[in-house]
Amino acid sequence: MSLPPLLSQLSIPVIGAPLFIIAQPDLVIAQCKAGIVGAFPALNARPPEVLDDWLTRIKSELQQAKIDHPDRPIAPYAVNQIVHQSNDRLQQDVDLCVKHQVPIVITSLRPPGEVVEAVHSYNGLVFHDVISVRHAQKAIEMGVDGLILVCAGAGGHAGLMSPFALITEVRRFWDGPLILSGAMSKGEHVFAALAMGADMAYMGTRFIASKEAIASPAYKQSLVHSVASDIVYTNLFTGVHGNYLRSSIVSAGFDPDNLPQAEKNSMNFSNTSSKAWRDIWGAGQSVAGIESVDSVQEIVDRMVIEFAQVQVRLTASK
Repeated sequence: MSLPPLLSQLSIPVIGAPLFIIAQPDLVIAQCKAGIVGAFPALNARPPEVLDDWLTRIKSELQQAKIDHPDRPIAPYAVNQIVHQSNDRLQQDVDLCVKHQVPIVITSLRPPGEVVEAVHSYNGLVFHDVISVRHAQKAIEMGVDGLILVCAGAGGHAGLMSPFALITEVRRFWDGPLILSGAMSKGEHVFAALAMGADMAYMGTRFIASKEAIASPAYKQSLVHSVASDIVYTNLFTGVHGNYLRSSIVSAGFDPDNLPQAEKNSMNFSNTSSKAWRDIWGAGQSVAGIESVDSVQEIVDRMVIEFAQVQVRLTASK
C-alpha cells in the first residue's frame, strides 16, 4: 500500500523514533528540515504546559522552512503518546495535539482507541507501536492508520520477533502502512526494510548520536564505541522489556548478566522514573553502525546516498 500523501515527499522514508528525555524541539525540527519525520514523546515537555509552547514553535519553524526552501522536502512531525494507566496527563496532552492538529500521533503500549478518535477528528494520522501479531490486531481494531513493528534489536521498549517473521505475519491481514523498527542505522537498512514489505524505517538510536540531541557527550560516545553485544534486554528498569547499554547498567551499580525481573506492569512515568533513561541509557543493536556523532543533516544525507548506492548496485547486477 502506498503511504498517505502527507508522507509521500520525504528525503528518505524514515521516521526518527521518539526518544524519551532526549527528543526535544531542536532535534525534531532538524529531522523534519532534513526531510524525515521528527518525533518526540509528549512526556518530554515538562511541566505539561510546556507542550503547548513546543508545538507552537515546531509548527512555526517548519512553516517558515517551507516558505524559505520551497524546493526541499520538509517532513511532518509526530508526537508520541504513552497510553498507560500511569500516564496521568494523557488526556491533557491529547487535547493539545488536537488544538495544534499534530499531523501524526504515535501511540505506545495499550490499544489507543480514545486517542484515535481524537486525532481523526481533524484528519490526523495515528501510528501504533506493536511487538506481536496480537498487538497489531488489537491496534487495527481501534482504527489506527499505521503499525510500527518494533522488532528484535530495537532500542527502548522492544520486542523479540525477527522483522522477517513479524512483517510476513502482519501482511497477511494488513495492507496499510507498516513502519519497521529494529537495529537500523544506514541507508541500506532502509532499502532492506522496504524490500521486506515495510513502507518506512523507524530509527531512534542513530539520532541519539547526533549533535542536536540533548543526550550527554558520554552517552553519545558510548554509542559510537559500543557493538551489538553491548545491548542488554531487561524489564528491570521500567517494568516493560527494553534494550539498554551495558556500560550504563554497570555504572549504575548493576550486574548486567544477573538482573532480576521487575514486577509486571510496574511502569511509572513520574519525574523520578526518568532516571531509568537518564542514567541507564536506552539503545538498540544499531550501535553496530554508529561510527561518529554527526549533525542530523549529515546523517540523513549519508543515508540518502547509501540508499541510492544499493539501487545502483542492484541495477548493475541485472
